[in-house]
Amino acid sequence: MFADFITPKKEAGQGLPFWIKDLFMHRETIADKTDRAERRRLEEIARIKGKLIIAKLTLAQIDKDYNLPAGTAGNAVHEPHVAGERAIAAALKTRPHLLWRSRYFPDGQRRTPQPSENYRHARREAPSTQAAA
Repeated sequence: MFADFITPKKEAGQGLPFWIKDLFMHRETIADKTDRAERRRLEEIARIKGKLIIAKLTLAQIDKDYNLPAGTAGNAVHEPHVAGERAIAAALKTRPHLLWRSRYFPDGQRRTPQPSENYRHARREAPSTQAAA
């Protein structure tokens, strides 16, 4: 009675059609550490912007309130900028190391130098030797 429901054993090499195997087995290996770092950076930015929206604050307003040049707070959200980070944290009534986990150590000390992943477009490494004039 139950024999009708038993499927025959699959022989070696059979199973999923070849085109499905190709989708999973031969993917381009683009997803490496830089992609994960970029994803973490974007999630951090989204979390901070969400907190600003909930607090009904704008980055331009933070610039004015903390006497920063126009665009400083906006740049600080995306790239490391000490004054902008401190102003945003103060406006949100928190500490910068709680907002930017990638820019600070857990004890609150700032990472120096900042990792290249913390910038919008990863900075290119400076050439080791420059041509002398």
